[in-house]
Amino acid sequence: MMSYSRRSRYSRSPSPYKRYGRSISRSLSRSRSRSPSSDVDNPGNNLYVTGLSPRMTKRELEKHFATEGKVVDVHLVVDPWTRESRGFGFVTMSTVEEADRCIKYLNRSVVEGRVITVEKARRRRGRTPTPGFEFVEELQVTLLVEELQVTLLVEELLVTLLVNLPATLLTEGA
Repeated sequence: MMSYSRRSRYSRSPSPYKRYGRSISRSLSRSRSRSPSSDVDNPGNNLYVTGLSPRMTKRELEKHFATEGKVVDVHLVVDPWTRESRGFGFVTMSTVEEADRCIKYLNRSVVEGRVITVEKARRRRGRTPTPGFEFVEELQVTLLVEELQVTLLVEELLVTLLVNLPATLLTEGA
């Protein structure tokens, strides 16, 4: 039985996703389990900071928060291409009390001419990647597999031609 595309139940063309049986990219990708053990709750010392300038650096953010206690870690979320701040980040303080002090005194403070917001982070780790990127990865793998199959078919045809060419030349020349 032929599988059909999810786009339309009336489509007669086979789904490109089902062509090779199991999804190739799923077997290549890491597990993205959402089990409770992998989703660690914030103990209270991890802060979510928004309203940051695109020119903000990790060092400047750490310096601003160090006024209220010991900063354990700073994660400034940056654009992967421009390396500029995306306007938010996470600061981990050494104690819950220091984190509470940061919320009390640094929330609505001004850094580089911008008012920042400081609140407790909702969870310790980042969210799972956007599903659209997984689709693009799967499509790229599918295209590579198809390109490889075409290359193998061309090679097979060339070998067949080279093997049969001498016999063809002999019969045409006689």
